[in-house]
Amino acid sequence: MKIVAREIPPRAAWALEQAGVHPLLARLFAARGVAAKDELDDGLARLLPPAGMKGTTEAAVLLADAMAQNKKLCIVADYDCDGATACAVAVRGLRLLGTQNVSYLVPDRVVDGYGLTPPIAQRVKDSGADVLITVDNGIASVDGVRVARELGLQVLVTDHHLPAAELPQADVIVNPNQPGCTFESKSIAGVGVMFYVLLALRAELRARGVFTADKQPKLDALLPLVALGTVADVVKLDANNRRLVAQGLKRVRAGAMPPGMAALFAVAARQPAKASAFDFGFALGPRLNAAGRLADMTLGIECLLTDDAGRADELARTLDGINRERKTIEGEMREQALMIVEELFDESEEPPPAITVFDPDFHEGVVGIVASRLKDKLHRPTFVFAASGAEGKEHELKGSGRSIPGFHLRDALDLVAKRHPGVLLRFGGHAMAAGCTIGEEHIDTFEQAFAQVAHEWLDAATLQRRLEADGALDKQYRRADLVDTLHAEVWGQGFAPPVFCEEVQVLSQRLVGEKHLSLKLKHQGEPVDGIWFGHTEPLPSTVKIAFRLDADEWQGQRRVRFLIEAAEV
Repeated sequence: MKIVAREIPPRAAWALEQAGVHPLLARLFAARGVAAKDELDDGLARLLPPAGMKGTTEAAVLLADAMAQNKKLCIVADYDCDGATACAVAVRGLRLLGTQNVSYLVPDRVVDGYGLTPPIAQRVKDSGADVLITVDNGIASVDGVRVARELGLQVLVTDHHLPAAELPQADVIVNPNQPGCTFESKSIAGVGVMFYVLLALRAELRARGVFTADKQPKLDALLPLVALGTVADVVKLDANNRRLVAQGLKRVRAGAMPPGMAALFAVAARQPAKASAFDFGFALGPRLNAAGRLADMTLGIECLLTDDAGRADELARTLDGINRERKTIEGEMREQALMIVEELFDESEEPPPAITVFDPDFHEGVVGIVASRLKDKLHRPTFVFAASGAEGKEHELKGSGRSIPGFHLRDALDLVAKRHPGVLLRFGGHAMAAGCTIGEEHIDTFEQAFAQVAHEWLDAATLQRRLEADGALDKQYRRADLVDTLHAEVWGQGFAPPVFCEEVQVLSQRLVGEKHLSLKLKHQGEPVDGIWFGHTEPLPSTVKIAFRLDADEWQGQRRVRFLIEAAEV
């Protein structure tokens, strides 16, 4: 592990500080590319305009016409947290704007697989719908869209995934990553795209005289859901995404959120008044995702849609229980996966440039999480496969992959597909996360082909684990109130949470709970507590560490402690 201090542009840091930004925050923001205070303005007026996203105007006209004709709309959602929140935003938003007939359908991960497939299109038609709207999927659903159109459905695709060479022949496509779209925030999540469609629809309805500017429905009530889906999908938090998340957090902290979100905070023992992006990513998001992994994401969507607090509480408890089950399955799979990986190379050797793991007993709903854990441990692009549980598809393996900086996973799959036609039945995704389906007989071919691409694309520097940190923490900032100040900001993918690094003395260390290292440290001549979760190896007496600031409470007193992220030994 190499801990590397981020460069801090001195001019930008000085400009931010002069503009009234706290000196520590000025330094942190400057290191993340913020050059002026106005970039930190999270006001709704600073959001990128909807008209800049290709297809939003056409989508607004299609939906406004459908509403005028009282057509039936059906949302086809994805089964992850982004898909669930996008579906809830679509249903709630369309109802707010006056839609009388809107329903939704979410495919089953095992039975249906991902996206709008021809059978799903048929089910939408059979439901009596006139218009099919995809959220967080659809850009790769060429056959599904074709069948939907043949059945007489109008099709609006809203998605954010990278398109393939062939686009679906939908009536309208809204996707910032489609050819010809100049929308600056290419990293917007699926829920964000749907929110933008609703903003455009409201403008269209206003232009048609359905309501006036001063009496139009307030779509900002949807922002907590937009924020949750954006963080949970681990998209890059560019300036526009940070504004969406900040706006959602403000409402959550004020108690203005759907009952289902409040119930999820309660079962996760988190306080909405102190809500952070961390809560979305590590408390609420996993509980919603668990439904899509092990059960039916309808549970998650219903939790977000209900306005009945009792029903919300019941659903949140169910989701919490499913998440506990997910953790158990994940733990067992992770152990098994590590055993398989350990057989691939000796302890004295470097791991291969890419990792592929398959076991017949793996659960397909959890392969993505396990891939992520292996990637974190080995710092290698990783795919984990499980046998399909779908009837008649027992011969297929479903894989989920996670990558490291410098290795574009979807592009790698594309190259594997070109070199080995017929091996990949389906694939799609992003740079850092992707999925694919292969025939079981092709697992060895895939493993070799994937490793070959990694061998060609990755050099030694990229394969060395690096942790970017924010340099030393001045002891004057080692305060509980500053912990709160830091937690209140929006951090996440592409706008990394503050991690400081410097040499400290280890005064004492002991294991707690058999798997965590509790530390007494000397930091700049003063004692401070530290804890390294999930780490058991002892540290030398003097060591360079990377750490986050945290505060715990003991006998009514709040004390700062260091959460250790890494050590350079």
